[in-house]
Amino acid sequence: METTIEWDDFQRIDMRVGTIVSAETFAKARKPAYILQIDFGPDIGTLKSSAQITDLYTSDSLLGKQVMGVVNFPKKQVGPIMSECLITGFVYDDGTVILAVPDKPAKNGTRLA
Repeated sequence: METTIEWDDFQRIDMRVGTIVSAETFAKARKPAYILQIDFGPDIGTLKSSAQITDLYTSDSLLGKQVMGVVNFPKKQVGPIMSECLITGFVYDDGTVILAVPDKPAKNGTRLA
């Protein structure tokens, strides 16, 4: 088991629902990936992320999909793009990633509680 955290530690993670509005193949990535544009609502706006999720998702299947993203990490340079958020998922033993998604539609920008 991992080290336990305090409630305040969890509260510092700003995880929100967003809708993928663009998914393009990240041709310059070392590992197959997409460049995603995710709409997190009017208060946060649309943020960019690189995601290595090509095993189970096509760019077309991602459009309109709601995902959970951490929006308060520092920006990170990923090859030629600046990633502005972290899209969450679950990693199988073989490295395949399935996205963490809400099971019902949610308003973009809704915070994980």
